[in-house]
Amino acid sequence: MPAAPRRKGRPRIDLRRLGRAALLGPAARDRLPDAIGHVVEAHRAHHPDADLEPLRRAYLLAESSHRGQMRKSGEPYITHPLAVTLILAELGAETTTLTASLLHDTVEDTDVTLDQVGAEFGEEVRYLVDGVTKLEKVDYGAAAEPETFRKMLLATGNDVRVMSIKLADRLHNMRTLGVMRREKQVRIAQVTRDVLIPLAERLGVQVLKTELEDLVFAVLHPEEYERTRELIAENAARPDDPLAATADRVRAVLREAGIAAEVLIRPRHFLSVHRVSRKRGRLRGTDFGRLLVLVAEDADCYAVLGELHTCLTPVVSEFKDFIATPKFNLYQSLHTAVVLPAEETDDRAGDSPDRQIVEVLIRTHQMHKVAEAGVIALGNPYAAPAEEQNAADGERTDPTRPGWLNRLLKWQEAAPDTDTFWSSLREDLAQDREITVFRRDGGTLTLPEGATCVDAAYAQYGEDAHACLGARVNGRLVTLGMVLRDGDTVQLLMGQDAASAPSREWLEHAHTPAARLAIQRWLAAHPAPEETDRTPGTLPSPPLFRPTAVNPARRPAPPEGESPARANAVTDLPGAAVRLAGCCTPVPPDEVTGFAVRGGAVTVHRVECAAVARMKSAGRAEVGVRWGDTTECRVTLVAESFGRPHLLADLTEAIALQGISIVSATVAPPAQQRVRHTYTLQLPDAARLPAVMRAMREVPGVYDVRRAQARAADA
Repeated sequence: MPAAPRRKGRPRIDLRRLGRAALLGPAARDRLPDAIGHVVEAHRAHHPDADLEPLRRAYLLAESSHRGQMRKSGEPYITHPLAVTLILAELGAETTTLTASLLHDTVEDTDVTLDQVGAEFGEEVRYLVDGVTKLEKVDYGAAAEPETFRKMLLATGNDVRVMSIKLADRLHNMRTLGVMRREKQVRIAQVTRDVLIPLAERLGVQVLKTELEDLVFAVLHPEEYERTRELIAENAARPDDPLAATADRVRAVLREAGIAAEVLIRPRHFLSVHRVSRKRGRLRGTDFGRLLVLVAEDADCYAVLGELHTCLTPVVSEFKDFIATPKFNLYQSLHTAVVLPAEETDDRAGDSPDRQIVEVLIRTHQMHKVAEAGVIALGNPYAAPAEEQNAADGERTDPTRPGWLNRLLKWQEAAPDTDTFWSSLREDLAQDREITVFRRDGGTLTLPEGATCVDAAYAQYGEDAHACLGARVNGRLVTLGMVLRDGDTVQLLMGQDAASAPSREWLEHAHTPAARLAIQRWLAAHPAPEETDRTPGTLPSPPLFRPTAVNPARRPAPPEGESPARANAVTDLPGAAVRLAGCCTPVPPDEVTGFAVRGGAVTVHRVECAAVARMKSAGRAEVGVRWGDTTECRVTLVAESFGRPHLLADLTEAIALQGISIVSATVAPPAQQRVRHTYTLQLPDAARLPAVMRAMREVPGVYDVRRAQARAADA
């Protein structure tokens, strides 16, 4: 395995020395053990008044319980919790987190119990230790790892410090991964890439995220890693550094403007350099790092930006204001980029006509602390006064329970099995950007980038979104599959009928696990009839006007004026569920017949439906049906039209003016300037159908409206 990358400015701690100190045994009572000296020093740098007694007692319990245990590297096991705790202490974690970190493996690997931890250190520490304790393989088998992550996520929902400890734990394990078999290195690195790194990004812990990325890069792509290492070494050996020259110039400009600022060169980490090299090809000196400008106040950030754009040419497309609109993971900064004058570039030899571009990050010292350590920088996030928490619209601004975590916790409850949870989790975490859309009622929804109106419906209404009929985005009627953009205003059109149901096609438009799982659960609970009984791509409509399956020998004479339903000598099917065929959507007083389908249900067709003739020729037995007393019905209409702007909106308005509810609407891609619209409508009275069809035909551009009917060739 290639050597693990080192981060500049962070000295490595000699774990062997820590191990020797641990083996010397407990220190005298009330005296801090030498082995935790580095932890205490780092902790006091962030929390000078912290009570260190819990750390002393936690170390003594961890050391005594792990005594005699060794890591695969040959070091005493206590060096691992010490290293994990040091990582967290350097990032500014408060005492409770560090106490739990020292104890995080005791319940899993020693005779220490959770009750003992709780009695000694309190319920908070007990909860954190329990949250990171793995589930036993002997009990869960292959599901142990995903179910452990599910357990940790649930615990993180109540206390985000659980995941902070897990991330630091994984970082130290990745640093020492070289002693493992190659196949185990790869497996651990893949889970780290797919799950832990995205979680570190979402919690804003960039320091852990970037080092984890480099360690995973080294394991999974050793050749690319080595080439990148060579590129970084070659750049470091160059005599002229354009970033250093630019930093000096920026310092002089800000000093002359009277702005107190610290200007630093922030080297790119290994994976970042690799990505830039793949994007830009040949790398230049300015591609290996960025400038970081740190100031005292928010207003100073914009003052620095003004000075930079005055003295150097800005790249307008590269400007981003994450102070006014912070990222979902607490990150705040101004991002800009400036073009270096030709005399300051390293292209003076004429090998490239392009000038070099320097990326600049501008933030306050507090923003920088949060950008590096994320939620860990909050100290004890649960010590804030309750009035500071905002629970508007169910999307708390509380950074310890961000929107993405709320959504993840909700959909994981619907995952029917471990495999579905594990695959959905990886897919959810792969969505690394979020958008905010506005609801017509004044609320907001935070969704992953790429989300559609279907996702918005399930995010807002949960399983009630099954009744969604359509949506308006920024005032315009759109299909439910439309991809939303940041800042869009969404109005979801909901049906009033409890029998409204999602279409199988919605799965193609569902981007979030929450939406997909809800739709899949409904489809599993309402199995479709045999494929031969419906047009491909359609679902049967729920029985809104309830035709009844009957035995022809017992069937009463039909009311005057109603055609009797055909029937052969068939078995009586009392209580059978009745569904209307999506291929012909019969309505009263259509002459109808039925066929038994899988699950004991009966599908009702118009007798002239092409599917009826085909099923009869195949020897399928008919079931006698008749219309019930109610005249409420559901029907599917097809409108053929010439293509023109706003036609969908005009057709929808014509239907609405008739007082008819739209269950669903789809538009086929235009062909030769002609468009086919398919509407499923709920009619309060079947007698109103001719008026609705007439109103649709009167819409300019529409040249035909007909009942949906499967063609013989389709049957």
